[in-house]
Amino acid sequence: MIQYRELSSNEICSELFQTFIRHQVVTKCRRRENGRWIIKDDPFVDDWSEEDYNILAICLKNTVDTGGFVYAAFSDGNLKGFVSVESGLFGDTEKYLDLSSIHVSEDMRGNGIGKSLFLAAKAWAKEQGARKLYISSHPAVESQAFYKAMGCTEAALYHQGHAGKEPRDCQLECIL
Repeated sequence: MIQYRELSSNEICSELFQTFIRHQVVTKCRRRENGRWIIKDDPFVDDWSEEDYNILAICLKNTVDTGGFVYAAFSDGNLKGFVSVESGLFGDTEKYLDLSSIHVSEDMRGNGIGKSLFLAAKAWAKEQGARKLYISSHPAVESQAFYKAMGCTEAALYHQGHAGKEPRDCQLECIL
């Protein structure tokens, strides 16, 4: 059985991720070329190092400490998924909040955890006065299929910080 709960700053540390498996084998990615979205062969393995987990812990702790939202899924006391939404609306008329991360451990994908996490993020963002979630999304076709199933579309307004930092990501939004 999966238990969901909001995380506090003091419990976010690199040890929290000891049983979390970020591993993802990617073969095809969604890319925008010449004004059109296409699917391209782009094989790589996405995995996190110990240093990546240390940085992630710092980032998630900062999200909570600055008034954002970090919500997690646990199985038998082990972290198996998490989502984070940053505080601070942006976009004059769009009123976005930034969904800064959503990940499900490789051993638990396909069990509805991602959907539950995403719906919790949407509910929290709406409570904060946002009209849309902004997502700078991993371009893997599997990730894109998830976001499409959640009702996401290409962002009306690109967040230049995200688009510049991760030019291969897909810039998406979800109406709340």
